[in-house]
Amino acid sequence: MSISVVLFTSDLRLHDHPALRAAQGGSAALVPLFVRDDAVAEAGFTAPNRMAFLADCLADLDAGLRERGGRLVVRSGDVVAQVCKVVAEADADEVHMAAGVSAYARRREERLRTALEGEGCRLHVHDAVITALAPGAVTPSNSDHFAVFTPYFRRWSQEPLRNAVAAPRAIRVPDGVDSEEIPSPRGLSGLSQGLVRGGEREGRRRLAAWLRAGIASYEDGHDDLPGDATSRLSPHLHFGTLSPVELVHRARAAGGPGAEAFVRQLAWRDFHHQVLAARPDAAVADYRTRHDRWRSGRTAREDIQAWKEGRTGYPVVDAAMRQLRHEGWMHNRARLLAASFLTKTLYVDWRIGARHFLDLLVDGDVANNQLNWQWMAGTGTDSRPGRVLNPVTQAKRYDPDGEYVRRWVPELAGLAGGAVHEPWKLQGLERTAYDYPDPVVELSDGLARFRAARDRG
Repeated sequence: MSISVVLFTSDLRLHDHPALRAAQGGSAALVPLFVRDDAVAEAGFTAPNRMAFLADCLADLDAGLRERGGRLVVRSGDVVAQVCKVVAEADADEVHMAAGVSAYARRREERLRTALEGEGCRLHVHDAVITALAPGAVTPSNSDHFAVFTPYFRRWSQEPLRNAVAAPRAIRVPDGVDSEEIPSPRGLSGLSQGLVRGGEREGRRRLAAWLRAGIASYEDGHDDLPGDATSRLSPHLHFGTLSPVELVHRARAAGGPGAEAFVRQLAWRDFHHQVLAARPDAAVADYRTRHDRWRSGRTAREDIQAWKEGRTGYPVVDAAMRQLRHEGWMHNRARLLAASFLTKTLYVDWRIGARHFLDLLVDGDVANNQLNWQWMAGTGTDSRPGRVLNPVTQAKRYDPDGEYVRRWVPELAGLAGGAVHEPWKLQGLERTAYDYPDPVVELSDGLARFRAARDRG
């Protein structure tokens, strides 16, 4: 019997882990390995909120492995060099890992395969671990990927998913493989005050609660800003403490319109992953260029800073940005509003907004963050690139009584009902009583500027 290494990346769980199951099935022992990759830090992806959540995930994964007789091995440095060291220390014959879709994930896989072949070790890469369907599982007849969601979803819905696999009951780790200490969130600065805990146990607890009391109302409530009726499972999907395959199976088993709407959102996640797999440069470049000449200079810098700080003068946008800073998370409808405002009302490059989100979001991954930003900016897969979301109209629709705004913009708490969405309408002393800025731009001016820039004048 051989010895295997399982390289964990964005799949920090024991339940429904095909790579782990495959490694255990053919091996006398295995090494569960996580590498704190220098390249991730060098690329600027070690945001404090995600590092804290990651530390929770690794501690929980280690605890789960120890309950089964194993342990997590943690190393730091170049991922290829560290995997090769562990292979040599364990005298391993195979390495198993989940397939990724980003340009970096593909380079990592190629480097690993080449290096391991030189050591006489086989690399096995497993699909449908990080996504429900592999990126290339369904394709149109004339392209390597779907560029529009609806036909993709139609095909995705017809494709059978693999069965979820049980967590292992016992794991044996060979002697002679040392580990660094499990990272701790203690000492990290710049954390959001309302940051949630990570780890598979917490993810499964949240999933159970969601299936029991949340999913049934999801279709009607997922855009309700104050109701907060979304699953909040996105951080666990990003770090892989929950399996997207298991989520689809369990949602379908629950049944009903809410479950169907939730499964559709999981399909959106797969959709973005298959776009990025086919077009890796979409992480940094327009998927469909509109030849934008985004605003720059002093005025744009002031507007960008006001947007980041939640001081644009549009309460629902400011509430969204303050929720992001406080929680490291933002309501899905609020994300659309914040992105539309920056890219279309302020006419600022989507990459600036995407970078700011990645700096704070616990669930910030390249595929979903970047491609959702491009969708809203009109440079991505949206079939209506000229769509502009009016923050006042949207606020009145999705926060009609102003509860969401008052929760995150407390200086406007004295304004009752829907009046909180238009504080600039107050007159004289009543207006000066509120320490809140005037709008950074009139909506009509922003719309005219955007349409002129896109030649829709």
